[in-house]
Amino acid sequence: MESPDSLSAKPLEPPRQVLDAPRRLLVVRLDRIGDVALSTAVLRAARRAWPQSYIGVLVREACRDVVTGNPDVNAVLAYDKEGKHRSPLATVAFARSLRPHRFDTALVLHPSNRAHWIPFLAGIRRRVGYDRKQPWLLTHRVPHTKQEGQKHESEYAVEMLRVFGVQPGPPEPFVAVQPEAAARVTQRLQAAGVPAGATFVAVHPSASCVSKRWMPERFAAVADKLAAPGLRIVLVAGKEDKPHADAVARAMRSPSVNLAGQLSIAELIAVLARAKLLISNDSGPVHLAAAVGTKVVVIFGRNQAGLSPKRWGPVGQGHVILHKEVGCEVCLAHNCDIAFKCLTELSVEEVHSAALAALAA
Repeated sequence: MESPDSLSAKPLEPPRQVLDAPRRLLVVRLDRIGDVALSTAVLRAARRAWPQSYIGVLVREACRDVVTGNPDVNAVLAYDKEGKHRSPLATVAFARSLRPHRFDTALVLHPSNRAHWIPFLAGIRRRVGYDRKQPWLLTHRVPHTKQEGQKHESEYAVEMLRVFGVQPGPPEPFVAVQPEAAARVTQRLQAAGVPAGATFVAVHPSASCVSKRWMPERFAAVADKLAAPGLRIVLVAGKEDKPHADAVARAMRSPSVNLAGQLSIAELIAVLARAKLLISNDSGPVHLAAAVGTKVVVIFGRNQAGLSPKRWGPVGQGHVILHKEVGCEVCLAHNCDIAFKCLTELSVEEVHSAALAALAA
């Protein structure tokens, strides 16, 4: 099915107390690249509402490139949860290092213990977030209902601004392409036989869980059907997911350019911005591609409200979502006892047809 052209779920009820506009705002999102990409919609809405405010964004070190170069942001602050800030003492020191920014308000878009502790330890006076994961660290709490999947994730994010009396419009995620990364990508693609201006389709065959991964041999079959002298196939994946891309490359009869495990996030963004189309499982690159204006064909597996296309589909027009309903009342995720029927019932022909439609749109 095609993704909706607009997101029009019922808005949150107005808060009982409307907060004053922040002068120095810190937006906090400490999860993965796709989540951060969708949350850039908040940065755009906040900048429109408060053009004179100082806006900082706090993300994990691994997600820094998703917000670098964003024109709506004054400061990008990176928390290295898996590295130098991993220990409790290092987290305290990091939080205190934020104090010179003099943030008066923190907006925590995804609840986690650390995401709540850091603004508290940083001495930020107003701390707005969801009512879970040690919510007593917050000064203003919003009910957490994301698991019900009644809205898109980007909608949940921008509607947090209602506590300040802001009536946000449709979410508009935005990710900047860094010129240096784009230049490196151009050189790498040229070296692989894809000159500047050449048309290619990017394929991302991985995802965070086996219950979200369509079969590599089927990705390969779709890629072979699309491959032509004027249309190349470029495989992308992170270092830990390189085996999935390698399996696609081995199964293909046509030549491909396999960049799996070779790209930084900034370089991945540049590749996706140049691609004519991305074909992918439900994963972070879907939202990066949509945020740079590239059409996406995305494959969804699991049948859970909180993980549904309604909540996690790509934002924008021209995207195609493929999701098979196979009658599961309860999704067992990676413990599936029907051999991931939601994925195996999706045919090569269906994905190929979706790709052709997206390319022609």
